[in-house]
Amino acid sequence: MIVIAGAILGAIIGALTARRRKGNGLDILQYGFTYALAFALVGLIATIILEKLL
Repeated sequence: MIVIAGAILGAIIGALTARRRKGNGLDILQYGFTYALAFALVGLIATIILEKLL
């Protein structure tokens, strides 16, 4: 669940960042995907840590 939430949040933040920097459609898509991937990875690590601790 944390991974999915992180991916969605990352995509939104990435798209907003690209839009704020006056990027075109492909820039928005690339930033959205990259941020989503990074946030999903952080969510995966957080999930693994939580599973090991609990």
